[in-house]
Amino acid sequence: MSDYLPPLRDMDFLFNEVFDIPAWWAQTPALVEQVDADTARAVLEQAGRLIAGVVAPLNRSGDEQGCRWDNGRVITPDGFADAYRAFAEDGWVGVAGAPEYGGMGMPKVIGAQLEEMLNAANLSFGLYPMLTAGACLSLLNHASEPLKSRYLPPMYEGRWTGSMCLTEPHCGTDLGLLRTRAEPSADGRYRVSGTKIFITGGEQDLTENIIHLVLARLPDAPAGAKGISLFLVPKVLVDDDGLLGEANAVSCGSIEHKMGIKASATCVMNFDGAIGYLVGEPNKGLNAMFTMMNYERLGVGIQGLALGERSYQNAIAYARDRQQGRAPTGAEAPGQAADPIVVHPDVRRMLLTMKALNEGGRAFSTYVALQLDLAKYSESADARRLAEAKVALLTPVAKAFLTDMGLETTVHGQQVFGGHGYIREWGQEQLIRDCRITQIYEGANGIQALDLVGRKLLGDGGQAYRLLSTEIRTFAEALTAEFGTPLLAAVNELDDLTAWVLDRGQGNPQEIGAASVEYLHAFGYTLYAYLWARMADVALNTEQPEPFHQSKLATARFYFARLLPRTLSLSASVKAGSHSLYLLDADLL
Repeated sequence: MSDYLPPLRDMDFLFNEVFDIPAWWAQTPALVEQVDADTARAVLEQAGRLIAGVVAPLNRSGDEQGCRWDNGRVITPDGFADAYRAFAEDGWVGVAGAPEYGGMGMPKVIGAQLEEMLNAANLSFGLYPMLTAGACLSLLNHASEPLKSRYLPPMYEGRWTGSMCLTEPHCGTDLGLLRTRAEPSADGRYRVSGTKIFITGGEQDLTENIIHLVLARLPDAPAGAKGISLFLVPKVLVDDDGLLGEANAVSCGSIEHKMGIKASATCVMNFDGAIGYLVGEPNKGLNAMFTMMNYERLGVGIQGLALGERSYQNAIAYARDRQQGRAPTGAEAPGQAADPIVVHPDVRRMLLTMKALNEGGRAFSTYVALQLDLAKYSESADARRLAEAKVALLTPVAKAFLTDMGLETTVHGQQVFGGHGYIREWGQEQLIRDCRITQIYEGANGIQALDLVGRKLLGDGGQAYRLLSTEIRTFAEALTAEFGTPLLAAVNELDDLTAWVLDRGQGNPQEIGAASVEYLHAFGYTLYAYLWARMADVALNTEQPEPFHQSKLATARFYFARLLPRTLSLSASVKAGSHSLYLLDADLL
């Protein structure tokens, strides 16, 4: 596997040339003294150096060794504890954390780039700080001041990690079936009892404490999802002065043996009357947890993007070096026994597909992260509402489309390697195995598609969609024909498809499920077209273009010519309706 190179030039291009983010920071009182272009560049360069030099080299060894369970203890692979300590001491766990509790206070657009670099270098490693950051976000927004003051500083410092405990053996997406109980105690605390499964980082040897956020039911809770509360349950109890006390009644019963992310501990966690603290209001736990999950779903999408980027970096290095056959037009390296495989049309097709999906995905993840920042920091109430509407609409697309494209990209990378991509020493097969989980956890991609169609489109009658469609159309109309005409055609097609889904979904609920995945993909390809058009427009109008800009323009042309037409078949599939799905009885499937 080639060394990982953080794509800092592309990140800088998005920040400063495409979205002009520093100009918005300079006009935003909450950020003007916190961050500027130079700060952002310095933060990402420093983080990139540590990630590439310390974290990335542990990726393959971590996969080979994996985590081990030993009588309730989890031992992470060699080198992980030291790397985590270095990562935490540099302040990267709390990079987007609230400054009043010790965080660095960087906006989400910077945090998103750091997440990409970390996950591309080593996804298993990246999951530990990711879950901690998410837990901190829920606590910051919903916990009482005493809980925030006690738990957030050491979590931002990286001395303590966090976990998210939702899933139970009988209960995954349908949290209304949840059985874990929380009994109130006379001292105002709660005793939490139950078993949770698939808990990332539920136990590990990286930090001195783990702060579990646990969904559970109070004795008098209403049935279903409306009766779920959120509790903070520390692995080790914390005294009033912030010092660690005795162990809580929390234990790791086992860890899962998985297809990928083997260096990330996926735990069965048992809570046996463990002491916990209510976070937020009783029976409002899902609200508090979804504060975390909405950010995490973008984060999981970024994981798919990150693995696709790592796959491309490996594949392009291999394709330039590996010699096999001759170019269709004749020898391009006549002094060698064969040409490098990068000359072959099908290898070019795969590499350009990877490049177009990765760079389009990076623009998309940055765009969504910017909307999160607008919703949080903007001085304008209208701008905040618009950003919130976009975030709600785009979150399921970001999670599902980025990870679906991530798997496609890792598979292309393996194919470029041929037989060498199938054996372990080159690292390509690990990227596929690691990427596969991103389509499943934090809400499987089929559930994300149902959320997009059933809740986000039908929920407001397509109002948020129309706001985004208008934004794309307005931009397309100002472009020259090369990119403006196909972008207008694509958004017109998506408008038509959206109207069809809204109409048919109201009359037949089966149509929602039948259309949802293909509709989400058509949506995703159209969004990428919008963002590629924005990047191409910058490249065309740069006064002093570099080879970088020429590469952007050529990749944009490839995207519009070879990838955007996928929307046509997706639209036809959606409009075929649900009838063919039910021609067979279940026992004949």
